[in-house]
This record gives sequence, C-alpha cells and structure tokens, in this order.
Amino acid sequence: MLEPITPVHFLLLSAALLLVGTIGVLTRRNIVVILMSIELILNAVNLNLVAFSRYFGEPSGQVFAIFVITMAAAETAVALGILIALFRNRQTVFADEIDLLKW
Repeated sequence: MLEPITPVHFLLLSAALLLVGTIGVLTRRNIVVILMSIELILNAVNLNLVAFSRYFGEPSGQVFAIFVITMAAAETAVALGILIALFRNRQTVFADEIDLLKW
C-alpha cells in the first residue's frame, strides 16, 4: 500500500529545488543559466506556497503563487531583453566579462 503524500514531501522537493537553484546562481558564469537557476528558486517558493495553501485549506497561497509566476515571467522578459542588448554590445553572455559600470 502506498503512503499518502504529506507536506513534508513537498518541503523536501522544494528544498532540493532551492539548493540546486542556489548552487546554480553561485557557481555559474553564463547569465542564461543564472536566470534559469533563479526560476528554479522561484518555483521552490511556489511549491511551498501551494503546499501550505492546500494543507491549511486557505486559497490565498495559491493566489499569491500566481502573482509570483507573473512576476517571474516579467523578470525573465526584462532580463532577456537586457541580455540581448548586452550581447550585441559585448559579444558575450558571461557574467564576469560584463563590466559596463566600471570606468
């Protein structure tokens, strides 16, 4: 007989997503991979919001998760637009080679 899925299972999956996303942000040089890692972190947050919303029977967590998804889509669109502009100017997508604010 299968064990029912509890909020602990969702929290473990969310912690794994958060860990992979954080490692990706801290260790990668490619800006596209860094953006994907940030999306993983935001998906971990959404998983927590939906899991606790379902556990407590309160729909506000699911509504807030939709707002987080909307914010993540806007962040991705703006970041990719900036990335395309930087690539046209610098011919690179590596974070440590982009030094536009240095004199």
